[in-house]
Amino acid sequence: MSNDRLIDLRSDTVTKPDAAMREAMATAEVGDDVLDGDPTMRALEERAAQVLGMEAALWVPSGCMGNTIATALHLQRGDRFLAPRAAHVLDNELGAAAWLAGGMPEPLAWDAGPGRPSPAAVTAAAGTSGPYYRLRTRLLCLENTHNAAGGAVTPPEEYALLVAAAKEAGLKVHLDGARIWNAAAALAVKPAELTAGADSVQACLSKGLGAPVGSLLAGSRELIEEARRLRKMLGGGVRQGGVLAAAGMVALDRMDRLDEDHAAAKQLSAGLTDLGFTVRAPQTNIVLAQVPDLPFVLARLRASHVLASSMDGCARFVTHRDVSSTDITEALGRIAVSGCAPSS
Repeated sequence: MSNDRLIDLRSDTVTKPDAAMREAMATAEVGDDVLDGDPTMRALEERAAQVLGMEAALWVPSGCMGNTIATALHLQRGDRFLAPRAAHVLDNELGAAAWLAGGMPEPLAWDAGPGRPSPAAVTAAAGTSGPYYRLRTRLLCLENTHNAAGGAVTPPEEYALLVAAAKEAGLKVHLDGARIWNAAAALAVKPAELTAGADSVQACLSKGLGAPVGSLLAGSRELIEEARRLRKMLGGGVRQGGVLAAAGMVALDRMDRLDEDHAAAKQLSAGLTDLGFTVRAPQTNIVLAQVPDLPFVLARLRASHVLASSMDGCARFVTHRDVSSTDITEALGRIAVSGCAPSS
C-alpha cells in the first residue's frame, strides 16, 4: 500500500457508495414523495419500521433532523428533557432541541457506566409535579450506542429499566439510535430488542451501513404522520427520493457485516496500546485514545495520511466498511513512525 493513500478514520460517515449501491440508486423506481409518494421510499420506510419494531417510519435527510422532529413532537416550549451527559442531542446538534423544539436540556451523569445513567438518576431528575411555574420534565432521550462514550452500548435489560423509570415518572422516551445497528451487532440481538417501549427512535443509514445520506425516524403511525408535516416545515421534503431510499435498502442488507468493523476497532485499539497510547477498550467501532497534546497528535497523523478526529479530549478513530484489516495494520505502522506515539 502506498504511504500516500489516505486512511480516513475520522468517522463512519466518510464511507462511499460501492458499485452495487450505486447501481441500485441508478435503477430505483421513483415518484414524487411530497405529492403522492415514492414507491422505493415507501418500501424502505415500511421495512425500517419492521426492523426497528415500530408501527411506521419516515426517511429524513439527517439524524439531527430526525432527533429535532422527535423532540418537537414530544415537548411543548419550555418543557425539560433529560439525556445522558455529552449526548449527541445535547452537544452536537447546535442546540436544535432548544432552538427549534423549545426544550430545556438536563444532562444526566453516567452513574451506571459509560454513556449510561441509572434508573434512579432518571427518577430523581424527573422529579414530581409542583406549582405551575416549575419546570415540567416530559422526555427522556437515550443514545445507543453513545458516541462520546466511545460507542458504548446499553444492553436490553438496562435499557428496559431506564424506559420503565421514565414511564413511571410520566415521561416519553426518544431513542437516538444513530448507531443502533452497531449496538445490536455488538450485543447479538435484533435492533427491535433495543427499541421496546420507546415512543420514537432515530437510526442512521449513512454511518456504519454505508448509505450516502439519510436517517429514519420511527414511532406510532400517528406520530409519523405529524413527523412528515414537520419534516416538510424544516425543508426536508423530497421529490424523487427513491434514488436515496434505494441506497438505504442496500444498507439494511449489510447489518451483518458490522462485526468486521468492531473487529477492526479491537485490532486498532490493541495496536495503539502496544504503541503506548492509553486506550479505552472499544465495544463497537469507535476507539478513543488519551493523548497529552491532541492538536500535535492529530497534525502528525494527518502528515502521515491517517485522519482522526477529537472527542472528549481524546483522539477518536472510527472503523468502517471502507477501511480493511490491512488498512488498520498500515495505519498502525505509520503511527509508529509518525513521532506522535508515546513509545516513539
